[in-house]
Amino acid sequence: MSLFDENAPVPAPRRRMSRASLAGLWAVSFSLVALLILTIVPTSFVIQRPGPVYDTLGSVASGDGEQRPLISISGAETFPTSGTLDLLTVEVLGNRERTPSWLELAAAWFDPARAVVPIDEIFPEGVTTEQRNDENAALMVDSQKEATAAALTELGYDVTSLVRVHQLADDSPATGLLEPDDVIRSVDGQPVTTTAALRDAVNAAGGRPLALEVDRSGEQRSVEVTPKQMTTDGETRWVIGVTIAQDFDFPIDVTLQLDNVGGPSAGMMFALGIIDTLTPGELTGGERFAGTGTIDASGNVGPIGGIRQKLYGAKDAGADWFLAPESNCNEVVGHIPDGLRVFSVADLDDALSVVETVSEGGDLDALPTCTAG
Repeated sequence: MSLFDENAPVPAPRRRMSRASLAGLWAVSFSLVALLILTIVPTSFVIQRPGPVYDTLGSVASGDGEQRPLISISGAETFPTSGTLDLLTVEVLGNRERTPSWLELAAAWFDPARAVVPIDEIFPEGVTTEQRNDENAALMVDSQKEATAAALTELGYDVTSLVRVHQLADDSPATGLLEPDDVIRSVDGQPVTTTAALRDAVNAAGGRPLALEVDRSGEQRSVEVTPKQMTTDGETRWVIGVTIAQDFDFPIDVTLQLDNVGGPSAGMMFALGIIDTLTPGELTGGERFAGTGTIDASGNVGPIGGIRQKLYGAKDAGADWFLAPESNCNEVVGHIPDGLRVFSVADLDDALSVVETVSEGGDLDALPTCTAG
């Protein structure tokens, strides 16, 4: 019996992998691992991109699915409009619960219509997404009131400013004395019509009891509140422990219909839309305008966030003319999409001047624009 088969085939010696093949294998493996990391590892950024565009002279779908005008007015004659006065929004991709992947961030870096922003700028530490949405919704409500006040004042209506209690702090010295929706008419016999005037009166008292005249559901009340001292960000001041909202008593009813959009940046375009609706003729002359900016009751236009995304949103919506807050001009220069002409506005009068000049075929070169520096 033989233990070996002398005729059995002898296996060929194993060939060693070349250095080039080995390097290629390592490169592929590294790429797969890097791709996995870029896909699943959390980031600390979110992405801003152009959001929906709404024409203040048009309509929008309400909660019940029906189309409703963005601006509805009763108690005064209204007039037909044409063209567009678009307000612009910015969408945020990501939140603290789910941030964009590194691949998504890389793609956004090379898209001029998008911006990569540290998450803390949009979602501050300790603030939930729900709290942020609630705050933005409140800002939108306040913005609509300020826009209505600015527009009606511009048209010569008598608008009364009110100081209304929004809510009380947990340890408020006004607990049991003031309630949400109370209107504070005066402090120590001096009328107050702005939140700044109320703060100044409280601080000037230096902690002594204050006599407040309050309107609660049409009933006049007198209460005495003793302020307490509070230190915030190193600043010590006297407070009565209430959050105040600036409110107004309007001579006509103006309803602004826009759900699921927050923040104060639509104010200027709402004001223009109200003016166009309440005045004969067509303010826009059929032209397509877009714009953004906060507005206060005095008509001052303030800065907003995400203006570069709004420029591209306006262009995509077909606008030819853009109204930008003067205080945002440094972010506008060098980032204007082709075919869109941008004008700088500091207040409601500036905005009206731009729209009227364009619609009447006036001298556009005489209008203020955003310039470097």
